[in-house]
Amino acid sequence: MSAMNLCVFYSLYRALTFILTFLLYTSFHLSRKPISIVKVRYGIPETVHGINQPSLSSLHTDVDCSWKPFDKSNYKQLLGAMDYSFLCAYAIGMYLSGIIGERLPIRLYLTVGMLASGVFTCLFGLGYIYNIHNLSFYIFVQVANGLVQTTGWPSVVTCIGNWFGKGRRGLIMGLWNSHTSVGNILGSLIAGYWVSSNWGMSFIVPGLIIIIMGVVCFLFLIERKSLLCSLPQSYDTELLLPRDSERIPMQPVVVVKSESEPSAISFMGALRIPGVVEFSLCLLFAKLVSYTFLFWLPLYITKAAHLDAKKAGDLSTLFDVGGIVGGILAGVISDKLGKRATTCAVMLLLAAPTLYGFSMISQFGLGPTIGMLLVCGGLVNGPYALITTAVSADLGTHKSLKGNARALSTVTAIIDGTGSVGAALGPLLAGLLSAGGWDQVFYMLMTADFLALLVRPLTSII
Repeated sequence: MSAMNLCVFYSLYRALTFILTFLLYTSFHLSRKPISIVKVRYGIPETVHGINQPSLSSLHTDVDCSWKPFDKSNYKQLLGAMDYSFLCAYAIGMYLSGIIGERLPIRLYLTVGMLASGVFTCLFGLGYIYNIHNLSFYIFVQVANGLVQTTGWPSVVTCIGNWFGKGRRGLIMGLWNSHTSVGNILGSLIAGYWVSSNWGMSFIVPGLIIIIMGVVCFLFLIERKSLLCSLPQSYDTELLLPRDSERIPMQPVVVVKSESEPSAISFMGALRIPGVVEFSLCLLFAKLVSYTFLFWLPLYITKAAHLDAKKAGDLSTLFDVGGIVGGILAGVISDKLGKRATTCAVMLLLAAPTLYGFSMISQFGLGPTIGMLLVCGGLVNGPYALITTAVSADLGTHKSLKGNARALSTVTAIIDGTGSVGAALGPLLAGLLSAGGWDQVFYMLMTADFLALLVRPLTSII
């Protein structure tokens, strides 16, 4: 095969990896969305970890839950227990997932996780089909689903990190990370279509989709470029060079797999990589802010802008749109400057006063609210997206590893697992503080942003 054909062959597989991993993680988020849609569409007030949300209750005063075991007076706490069981299992399981993933073929590990997640998502829907009214059944399904879904993020980040070098990693991963919003939107549409007639199908259909994508993963995913029998080394090197650098043509070489691969890194070994602990703590506070908006933003808009629940929900999607733009900008800027820690610091520094401005301006009508939602979404989710993607990939291939590529999954899991702790704490704190007024919630969010700024690395070490 000629060098030109090899280059084309390599480019096609890079593009396939980008698109395939995008679709795979889209299906993960697609399968997580139905539970919130089912609760809202049945008039069940949303709960976050058992904390009542009075604004939604006031919108649905004539409707209650009639599905056992959630037909009791404490049904809000029961629904909150399901939410919390998933998030806790996900946060704990994430730390173990990366370690396991480094020791197994990523393609098989991800496939098994997707198939299992699809089964548990379908099981939740089958609870309606077969009239299962046992709370323990639903809690078990949520815990199990939370655990198996941890196979997703470390695996896809490892794959994309293996195929794309550091040269334009920020831009590439900024675009790629939009799968989260795409999955949430598709999950909402699918669940909304079935929820009025048969809410069990709101879970079964997404469950079947993730099972199908698991099969696609098994058939087509190539987790790293060295698994291809022959690669154009000069082509890969050229992509990683600055645009103004002199390119020296090289002869294609055959990549031969070494008989003795480096051993997978340990948990403590991953923690000793410069920047892992700092960025993990930074993500904890950044994700706390992001997930508080995820759970509470529609409720706040309902109160501040005097909109009904549907319009508030539609308006809150602008925060996600701003987040997509912010993630891409963060990636582009960090690529250009070569300073990911500095990029995060600037966005976090701007985010805190912007949050305060949003709390004030959102009371002055729809127009200012739209503008501030886009700005807040970009500044809040920009650092979050950058740390979970490009930063994790950079640290997993840090120079201190001396070429050992079997650390990426563990590093990604540590960073995202720590961030998931913040994702669980944020909505819980917001529920407790909102009883004393929304100002206290925004003060908490601003404090979290400043803490994220303080704990991030003082210099760019990647």
